[in-house]
Amino acid sequence: MNPSQFPDFFAAAPPIPVVDPLAEFLGAAAGGLIEYRYADAVRLAGHSCPTVAAAFLMTRAALKALYPEALPERGNLRVDFREPRDAGVTGVMAAVATLITGATEDSGFRGIGGHFNRRDRLFFGQALAAGDVRYTRLDGGAAVEAAARLDRVPGDPRTSRLMSLCLIGAASPAETSEFRELWQGRVRRLLLDHADDPEVICVFPQP
Repeated sequence: MNPSQFPDFFAAAPPIPVVDPLAEFLGAAAGGLIEYRYADAVRLAGHSCPTVAAAFLMTRAALKALYPEALPERGNLRVDFREPRDAGVTGVMAAVATLITGATEDSGFRGIGGHFNRRDRLFFGQALAAGDVRYTRLDGGAAVEAAARLDRVPGDPRTSRLMSLCLIGAASPAETSEFRELWQGRVRRLLLDHADDPEVICVFPQP
């Protein structure tokens, strides 16, 4: 285990480098350069699961598509979700998207002297063409939609039974350990084997 007590594979997951003009302006990061890693998303969510990994990877893939030859500009993006904010895991995914893009509803940073506003850039219940999330650059309107096909990276069939035993307090220490290993094993496959797999992390350019 590493010093943060995270599984070692967290550090091997691909990072998401961005440039944040606000961070540069206030001297928080030299050149505004910030690198988000999967462990940052886990710290935010408080857990590691396929949903958190999918949100991280979808945002990464969308930003790569929107900024093919430059670092993505944090704070210069709008994010739209197909589902309402309280539907399923939408809120968890939105939190990860906000972490990386800076886009918020009405509670984010209001800006300084008309610059660096982060509010009114995150929306839910929107009509999307193909994906579950749409990412739009505010400096020109280029947009892509993204979706994660998690069914293409199935979990071990033993996981559900072991989870049930853990939830009712009937799992042995060995079964608890096995459940955790199987659960994180699926996350590991997503992050390390399928981060750039277009059949799993799908990106749809928008006209």
